[in-house]
Amino acid sequence: MAVSGYITNKDGEVLLVRNFHRSDTMEMPGGQVEEGETLENAIHREIMEETGVEVHLIGITGIYQNITNGIICVVFRGEYQSGDVRTAENETSEVVFTKLNKENANQLITRQHFRNRTLDAMEANYLPYEAFKVRPYELISRFEVKKEYS
Repeated sequence: MAVSGYITNKDGEVLLVRNFHRSDTMEMPGGQVEEGETLENAIHREIMEETGVEVHLIGITGIYQNITNGIICVVFRGEYQSGDVRTAENETSEVVFTKLNKENANQLITRQHFRNRTLDAMEANYLPYEAFKVRPYELISRFEVKKEYS
């Protein structure tokens, strides 16, 4: 299981990273969910590790299954809150907030599967999400369905 984040700043720019092991493309920050970790905690941790910023999450925009590698990726949308953008040693070689649109996405995000999920997140249609425990039931967090980005 993996997570990615479509994160915007107050100027409407999108946070993108270039990873050392995928240097041919920019992509949304993200990574693997650790055992016992909620999706929400995982995306906060991955964004902090890769970029140095804190974010406020708004919702989930998509779920993507990589059948070849057996990975399901959940994409969150959120807003920049604080922190100085920086690279992460042995992980990200470039971290930027940049203007992103359908026209320049092909040049910046060269891998089709990363571009698809980024363009979907740009549309800002949300899915419900709930993290919980059972025996007894305990709600950890929940995102309601939203139709548009505010």
